[in-house]
Amino acid sequence: MDKNDAPRGMNSIATGGTGPLRQKGPKEVIVPHVDLMPRRGARRPLATLAALTLAFGGAASAQAQTVPALATATQTATQVPAVTQPAIAQPIVATPTPTPPLSPEVLAAQRAEYDANKPKSIIELQPFRQTTNATLADGRPVRLISLNPAANAWFLLQIGNDGDATQQSYHIENPDPTNQTLTLTTDATPVLAVTNATDTLRCEPWGDSSTMLSTAQSSGAPFAPICNSRLFLRNHVKGAESSLEKTTDFLRSNIWGGDLVVGFVKDTFFKDAFAETGANVAGATATNPGDTGLEPAQTLHTLVGTESGLGLTGTDHGHMTLGIWYPVTGVSGVFSSASKPDAILDSVFKGPGKTNPLDNVESTSMDYLVAFDLSQFNLGYALGTIHPRLDWSPRPPASSRDASLPGPDGVGTANPLVTIGMVSPALTNRVVAAFIGGFKREHGAFKSGPLSLVNHGSHYGFIEQGVILSKLNPGLSTLYVLDDGTINMKTWTTADDALLPKIRFARQNGVPILETDPTTNLGIPGPLVTQWGPGNWSGSADAQLRTLRAGACLKETATTRFLVYGYFSTATPSAMARTFEAYGCKYAMMLDMNAMEHTYFALYLHHGDQLHFEHMVPGMSLVDAKDANGNRIPRFVTYPDNRDVFYLTRKSTTP
Repeated sequence: MDKNDAPRGMNSIATGGTGPLRQKGPKEVIVPHVDLMPRRGARRPLATLAALTLAFGGAASAQAQTVPALATATQTATQVPAVTQPAIAQPIVATPTPTPPLSPEVLAAQRAEYDANKPKSIIELQPFRQTTNATLADGRPVRLISLNPAANAWFLLQIGNDGDATQQSYHIENPDPTNQTLTLTTDATPVLAVTNATDTLRCEPWGDSSTMLSTAQSSGAPFAPICNSRLFLRNHVKGAESSLEKTTDFLRSNIWGGDLVVGFVKDTFFKDAFAETGANVAGATATNPGDTGLEPAQTLHTLVGTESGLGLTGTDHGHMTLGIWYPVTGVSGVFSSASKPDAILDSVFKGPGKTNPLDNVESTSMDYLVAFDLSQFNLGYALGTIHPRLDWSPRPPASSRDASLPGPDGVGTANPLVTIGMVSPALTNRVVAAFIGGFKREHGAFKSGPLSLVNHGSHYGFIEQGVILSKLNPGLSTLYVLDDGTINMKTWTTADDALLPKIRFARQNGVPILETDPTTNLGIPGPLVTQWGPGNWSGSADAQLRTLRAGACLKETATTRFLVYGYFSTATPSAMARTFEAYGCKYAMMLDMNAMEHTYFALYLHHGDQLHFEHMVPGMSLVDAKDANGNRIPRFVTYPDNRDVFYLTRKSTTP
């Protein structure tokens, strides 16, 4: 189908993506942009915006046009002045001499700074950083810090003397860390040398108020291209947040006892608000879409009506056989399934590990899962503009807090580094899905139990682009990505700190829902699944744990590894554990809970120069912002968000 033949009501943007736009039948082809909840499975395109994808090596002016389309929290699809690139970056053939590796003595000293229980800067929290110093022609010192050379993605450029109020700091991102390097030359005329397989670009982005850095910084764009668009300057912007988040944050921050008010409202008015009970389809034959490479879950495979918002092969009118995996139409390597706890075989509940009994509400409530073939996808993670913060959670007991520290790791803010809460524009042409990261810092630590008494209350850790923003603490469930792309989940140990030099992304979120049985290599319920306080599962003060929840697990077959996202319309950790176990997961952990914005999942379909999107359940579309024309645009891809996000990108452009 040509882009000009798109159904009425569909807009398009240039993304560089490929792949067929799937049809779901004549009743679901036309998708008008309205504020009502979209029909199940409808394909929603992005609103008409400037192109989001940056084509490396192209003209700077053309690439700069992609950035202004990114909306802020207060202005959707606001036009930001394009960044004008001064003609001062010149490609050369010679490759600069690489910076020599750090000596063992320097690495040991930086590790000591990392370990020290004292106030420190976010820079001192980076034990693998590598610093190059030079002097500009006007006598000002200039410093380039590679925050993690193995990741080769984030750099801090500082101009001026330390401690001087006029010192300028710029957070620079290398959008192609696999194929491109960034160094600072130390000759008489220092430059930034950006080297790829073709050439080395010599770039001087500093100087007076009219230079590249100041122009990019004043643009207000989250990612402003510099050095002929081979690099991004990351700018502080305001991330979007929902009215629900604004209200709860205000109550918790400004009203004495506000957290109790929030809890009362949640338990009284929102409890089971998102519960969905899929009715059995009487007299119908269970469907099976054929071989997906995923064995069915250990469930009674009855046919039910569902509210899944994804377009699936092998279903009609939203009917799904419980426990069966269906291919997501038009997106290879992605599959979805639906289940209910009361359909899980008794043998699962009688298996190893302990879980609490399930009541009738959660037993009959629908759960949806999406599996990604990890041979086809990379996983990334990005902190939001605000959450998770780096300071103290109020949860740990006073005995675990150190009043002399601004946060549990000695830092209270990421400044001068910039967190943006969205996928880099360089990845837009390959992004396939995005889902919420995890708990806010406020709830991301332990109030009681053994983990509350160690490591300052065991705050949940996180790493972005190899940069440690909060330490990974032992005993916590950790989803992480190594610098070779390997994706894994495990309960972190002190010995695992040996992996830190190789970690590209990581997010901790509580204790395991499933742990791996070393004998069977399958998951069994974690030891704290039934313990509200020690498990920090969140919920009401009287341990009412049933609510909307999201989680993730790793699943392995004989030939393939899968990352699985799970949406539980109302569930306790026990229901989550048995569901993930029934699906053969080897390890599982919590993500977030209680609201659609906290369990958000979106899938993106590339068709020529169009990018269409849909959600795990239709109600999630109401979380998305609107552009200037009133069209819904998806969070995390088209505008910055205040929350953190996991995202999956295709390893190649093959659909």
